[in-house]
Amino acid sequence: MAATRGWASDSLNTSLRQRAELDRLQQEVRLLREEIRIKDARMQHIAAQKRPHYPPTERLAILELRAARSWSLAQTARTFLVTPLTIASWTARLDDEGADALVRLPAPVNRFPEFVGYVVRRLKVLCPAMGRVRIARVLARAGLHLGPTTVRRMLRPPRPSNPIPTPQTAPRIITARKPNDLWHVDLTTVPTALGFWVAWVPFALPQVWPFCWWAGAVIDHCSRRVMGFVVYRGQPSSRAVRGFLERLFREVGHQPRYFVTDQGRQFVAREFRRWCRRRGIRQRFGAIGQYGSLAVIERCIRTLKNECTRRLIAVPYRLAAFDQDLGLYFTWYNGLRPHTRLAGATPDEVYYHRRPAVRAPRFEPRPRWPRRSPCATPRTLIRGQPGVQLALDVRCLGERRHLPIVTLKRAA
Repeated sequence: MAATRGWASDSLNTSLRQRAELDRLQQEVRLLREEIRIKDARMQHIAAQKRPHYPPTERLAILELRAARSWSLAQTARTFLVTPLTIASWTARLDDEGADALVRLPAPVNRFPEFVGYVVRRLKVLCPAMGRVRIARVLARAGLHLGPTTVRRMLRPPRPSNPIPTPQTAPRIITARKPNDLWHVDLTTVPTALGFWVAWVPFALPQVWPFCWWAGAVIDHCSRRVMGFVVYRGQPSSRAVRGFLERLFREVGHQPRYFVTDQGRQFVAREFRRWCRRRGIRQRFGAIGQYGSLAVIERCIRTLKNECTRRLIAVPYRLAAFDQDLGLYFTWYNGLRPHTRLAGATPDEVYYHRRPAVRAPRFEPRPRWPRRSPCATPRTLIRGQPGVQLALDVRCLGERRHLPIVTLKRAA
């Protein structure tokens, strides 16, 4: 029989191949019917009241199969080993809704309630500069853990995205293993309301006050913390930069082993290099475009301009007012702004070895979510019972709308 079927299946005649396939399918149907008969015979030995109950999704599937086959109540009951009265009860309650519905579609346990999407959209309205990763990090610090893809889905319909391969980076020569090992130092210009106008002569304005401020910043490489900043009216000299760094050493109580700077005239001066040698600091010049080099402080300066100076109605002309704005921003940057490079932690939490707020127990608004199931990264335990109602509370540091402080509270 096997040889005959094999010859028919490989035959060049289309009719013979179809006959062989039909014969195989008929045999498969007979075998499946025999399996069902054996299982039904075993189930019939159990009393009807003690048989396992069909879950709601299976009840709906039974009613759909009955409609497709045009079975009567008796035929459906006999096939699935229930009473005709049970099938009639399911049919009568087919249109019921809610949690008490006898026949209902499956509800996924990982679906967030509607108010979670409202919280995400409301936070986007109040803080439009936040992206999906920032929103996820901020809410994680407040106790609600969402994935960046979940935030994107709540903000707009999902769109297909082509993953960009990560370029292979060269190994770093200097490795910062702990805070205060490696500091980045750089200067930048911040235009005031007058601005630079155009960049070429004779229409270019001098890069001094009142057309712009010169701001300097120092960043710790390990924690990404802004150790200090300074504001000048014009381009500072090497002596002014050294004075700022000496004051910063006294305030912090530490000095780094390495300095990474660009090749500005303040940092290539002979006095600056001698000053570094006297203090036992090794100076390194960063390479443009390389990971861990100038990109760290350049990215911080870009963030400063995007999130602070460009959010102001007008950059102040008074030194004290501009210094206050930068001080508030860097306080918020170090203590309240989650950093993507630090997996959602803040620079202060890494610098002072504190437990990140994203590692604290989280709220769980989904009432049916299993307690032991993993959540969006980072994985944390549930605070209280699942199904809690939450309300969004947004305050601003120093009454600056671009410096939000986001917290979540239990709704009454």
